[in-house]
Amino acid sequence: MTETIVELRDLRREFVVRRPAPQLGSVRRLPLAGRLRRTRTVVAAVDGLSFDLAEGAAVGYIGANGAGKSTTIKMLTGILVPTAGTVRTCGLDPVRRRRELARQIGVVFGQRSQLWWDLPLAESFRALAAIHRLPDATWPARRDELADRLDLGGFLATPVRQLSLGQRIRGEIAAALLHAPRLLILDEPTIGLDVLSKERLRVFLSEQRALHGTTLLLTTHDMDDVQRLTDRILVVDHGRLVYDGTLPELAGRVGAERVMVVDLVEPVPSLGPIHGTRSVAVESDGLRHRLAFTPERTTAGAILEAVGRRGQVRDLAIEEPDVEDVVRRLYLAQSPRVSGDPAAPPRPPLPA
Repeated sequence: MTETIVELRDLRREFVVRRPAPQLGSVRRLPLAGRLRRTRTVVAAVDGLSFDLAEGAAVGYIGANGAGKSTTIKMLTGILVPTAGTVRTCGLDPVRRRRELARQIGVVFGQRSQLWWDLPLAESFRALAAIHRLPDATWPARRDELADRLDLGGFLATPVRQLSLGQRIRGEIAAALLHAPRLLILDEPTIGLDVLSKERLRVFLSEQRALHGTTLLLTTHDMDDVQRLTDRILVVDHGRLVYDGTLPELAGRVGAERVMVVDLVEPVPSLGPIHGTRSVAVESDGLRHRLAFTPERTTAGAILEAVGRRGQVRDLAIEEPDVEDVVRRLYLAQSPRVSGDPAAPPRPPLPA
């Protein structure tokens, strides 16, 4: 039976937002000015969140800025105390047993470092091995494995402050995995990386999950990361879970379209409406045609068969729905104004 690595039940975290009293200039000398006080508002960054993560899963945790993603991670790792509800990570209470939990999880924040800025990368690994109390007989082999897979050998002796962004991020990933954690949490791990560095990192993370059964929780705004690394996505909006499932299922739910790009051997002015399908020609230049369709209404095979009757196909490609557009459509479906309640007030922005 697969073990549950993360378990959230009705999790809630509130923050108090204080705003200064308005500046009234000379009016401050009037009796009314003494009644003006700073306003105090309680905002729920995470509001009744419940979900489980099974051992070995790879889950994308996505949402707009202020949706509550970072707050959730901080409660999973014991940095923040929940206002209400329960959270257990690797079977432990993250706050009460934070030190024990640290030996079972690895965390990478794209904008923060767990490495020692003035030490060579290799010495940072040595310090982390001591912190995690890793045996001297075993941790160097793990370091060498990570250095080989992440191509760190050329700069292990370089101080962290002298590393490029891509080199530092690879070092951060290795540091988070040095103690072979059961759960790896990545918060914007590829931010600022070039295309080649991103691809290398994605391949490595997929290999680690396959080899070691590492559970992966990924928060990112890079939708390519979500598509390449995860097989389940959780979408949060204003601290609430609004979707739990696969990306193709979400695309179907909001009516997102796939696009077939067809190159013909001989030019055809326009494919026009294709009889027997519900595809739509969205772009045409004679040789190349782009046809959008929803998988629930027709299939790529039916589209291709219909196109083949109009001309000889030389090449084709399928473009999947843009994930950002899919999430945007989901948010619109959740909005009170869009769902038919024009009098509903907009919800306030929340802290991350």
